[in-house]
Amino acid sequence: MIEFLKIAYRKLRSFYHRIKLYYSVNWIKTIYFNFKKFPLSIAVKLPVFFYGKVTFQSLKGEVIINAPIKRGMIGYGQRFELFKKEKGVAEIFLHGKLVFNGNMHIGKDVSIYVGENAYCEFGYMSCLGSDVKIICINKIKIGDWARIGYESQIVDTNSHPMKNSLTGEDIPMTAPIHIGTHNSISNRVSIRLNTRTPDYCVIGSNTLCNKDYTNLGSNILLGGVPAKLIKKEYTRDWDKERELLEDFLIII
Repeated sequence: MIEFLKIAYRKLRSFYHRIKLYYSVNWIKTIYFNFKKFPLSIAVKLPVFFYGKVTFQSLKGEVIINAPIKRGMIGYGQRFELFKKEKGVAEIFLHGKLVFNGNMHIGKDVSIYVGENAYCEFGYMSCLGSDVKIICINKIKIGDWARIGYESQIVDTNSHPMKNSLTGEDIPMTAPIHIGTHNSISNRVSIRLNTRTPDYCVIGSNTLCNKDYTNLGSNILLGGVPAKLIKKEYTRDWDKERELLEDFLIII
């Protein structure tokens, strides 16, 4: 009986959450984006939902979904965190290629910039918290189940020409970023060009990542400015959280 009540409660909560999400969708932006970026056979399924205010600075680029198409499988502007109020400053600038490998959840006030010929890829059940900024001039790949905390930034460019002041040698302005699978990235983390993280990696708040950390192995905690190894055999308990996340972050 107790197990039956638990299942019934979860189904009721799921139904309530679906209805609440449905009525919070920005239908004008949702319909416009889907029919502009996808073939008719995909667009009519409305795989990308927008919630709240979002500005489309440019949508000249390409959007690809490498997964079975479901309605609302990608949610942009969702209120799944503790604080619900939005500032209404979310923006998308797309001139390159934006790829989704399945369901994804994007919080409030997130800005994504994908420049000309740039490539930005999000894995299955990846997540961007509120106020996250993505600036992709070269290449950014974010693995499955990588969760990026609020007010973090992922930027693959220096934005300005840099050089070695002693030798005069030019420093590359851009370089790829690769975030591994099952990464738990805390709030206000800065991920810079040349960053590579291993699978099953936790990154502490206010950390600066700027190099390849894959040689440190999996199940590690990184932290500091710049990031360094803080602890081994440390990981988010994904087995306990997976069912909760898949249940709470509902696809309509």
